[in-house]
Formats: sequence, C-alpha cells, structure tokens
Amino acid sequence: MSENAVTVVLVHGAWADGSSWSKVITSLNAHGAKSIAAPLPLTSLPDDVAALERALERIDGPVVLVGHAYAGAVIAGVRSEKVRSLVYVAALAPAEGETVADVFNRAEPHPMAPKLAPDSHGFIWLPDGAFAAAFAQLATPGEHLLLVAIQRPIALQCIGVKVERPLWLERPSWFLVAEADRMIAPDTQRFMATRMQARVRQHPVDHAPSVTAPDLVTDIILEAISESGRNQPGGR
Repeated sequence: MSENAVTVVLVHGAWADGSSWSKVITSLNAHGAKSIAAPLPLTSLPDDVAALERALERIDGPVVLVGHAYAGAVIAGVRSEKVRSLVYVAALAPAEGETVADVFNRAEPHPMAPKLAPDSHGFIWLPDGAFAAAFAQLATPGEHLLLVAIQRPIALQCIGVKVERPLWLERPSWFLVAEADRMIAPDTQRFMATRMQARVRQHPVDHAPSVTAPDLVTDIILEAISESGRNQPGGR
C-alpha cells in the first residue's frame, strides 16, 4: 500500500465547520497529501458517527482520521476497516462507558472559559466573545470574525451519550496537546493521551491550532500518514 493512497479525513468539533481546516488542507496538499473535511450535523453522537461513516464510504483506500475537540469522540466511534490511524488535535477521548461531558469536565475550567448552557432547543452556542477569549485567543481579529460567523451549535445529545469501545484501542493514535488551551484543560489532554498510549506532541498553542498553528497540525498528520502503510486494522 502506497503512502500516496492515504486520504486524510478532517473532522471538525463543536462551534466550527469544515472551513476550520482550510489552512491544514492547503498545507497537506503542498506535501502531496489528499484530504477532505467531513461535515457533522452536531445533533447527537450517533448522528455524527453515522455522518462520518457515510463520508468514509465515499473514499477508496486507507484513511487517517483527524478529530478536533468533540470530534475525538466521533472518530473513535466509527468501525470502518479503512481507518489506519487516528490523530487527536486538542481533542476529547472518552473511554468506554464515559461521555464527552465526563472528560470535558474532568478539570476545573480555565478562568477565561465561557459558561455554557443550552438554548430552548437543546443546542449550545459559544458566546461571540469566547472565540477571542478562549477558543482561539492566538488568532487574528479577522480570524475571530470568521469563526464567529461560521460557528455551529452542538446539541446536548452529543455530549451526554456513553461511548462504546473506542477505536483508539485498536489503532495507533497521535495526540497534539495544546498547552495554551482554555477550553479543554491541557492536563486533561495529557491524561487522555497517556490512557490511549498515543504518540504525544505538545506545543504552546490554543484550542484551535488548525487555525492558529496549521503547520504543527500538518506535521503530526504527516507522521501518521508515514506509518499508515504499516498499520493494518486490528493492530497498534
């Protein structure tokens, strides 16, 4: 199997969409790596896993799955034999029987983190000011403007469902720990990465490194791609 046959599937988290990966897509392309951004409805964890499975059905050949934040739970929920490895970018990795909320709330929130509550429809929106204060404090004002404009809310059903056996128990995984993250505590990220036996790369980046440090995100994805030919389903 050729490394060039690998497709990188980028999966956005809460309060974002596929455009959050635009710089990484461009960077991967410059390195000769094919990628797509898989859209999630953010309506429930099962809905999101099903949406990702549909995206994977359209791909021929091996896949490296990359998840940001909430999408860490989503990429671990698929069962496609195409998946060779998983890359977690400041992501959440609940173990079997845990919920996304369990790991998200494991540590005390950062003082700049927003207080989150669902609206009357059961969806959680990020306050506009939180993008500059906590979500992507290292981004430019123009990037904050875009992030606010394209944000998509996440449903309570996404974060309160207990996950089944996660795919990271069966596939090699990489974890980019965002040391300046104000949304998911860096200590929580390290805890999850250690539990997963992931290959850890730590950098002083914020919660949205795909926007603010795309080259670092690209580097860790390229590491996973380089080993994808040796990673067969069922192995670590």
